[in-house]
Amino acid sequence: MERYTKTCIRYSERGHAHALTFSCADRKPLLASPAACQLVVEALSAARAKQEFDVWAYVVMPEHAHILIRPRKPDYSISAILFAIKRPVAFWARRRGLHEGGRFWLPGGGFDRNVVSARAVHEEIEYMQGNPVRRKLCERPEDWRYSSARFWAGGTDVPLAMDKTVPAKDL
Repeated sequence: MERYTKTCIRYSERGHAHALTFSCADRKPLLASPAACQLVVEALSAARAKQEFDVWAYVVMPEHAHILIRPRKPDYSISAILFAIKRPVAFWARRRGLHEGGRFWLPGGGFDRNVVSARAVHEEIEYMQGNPVRRKLCERPEDWRYSSARFWAGGTDVPLAMDKTVPAKDL
């Protein structure tokens, strides 16, 4: 019996933003608790500092997460950025008793899409932030705590501040 392995080709192009999606193993709702969501936010914040990228949007859903980032360095690795986010979440989830045994994340690189126009950036942000509303988890995007929507709506009580460098013109 052949086993299918997903191959993810990444294009680390200077100046491009990246819309990244990564899912929990078996699509389990391992990110359903505020504690697990906070782990993602903390890992994203630490990775942003270490890997030198701007965060333009994010949303943590019960079984997956979306982030929109733009690397600041001309030479970067999306794989390294994902590793810097995902590995600490899995490690600390186990250490804090939020997950026991087995994989935390779905194997493979997740979904990565280069975003090269201002219009596409704003469409990605709208899509990500609208995810909890479409799933009927809240009424308005800014009501979802673990999302960038509250920040962009002018809220100050946010788990993670966004980098205010979202483009008005193409990248």
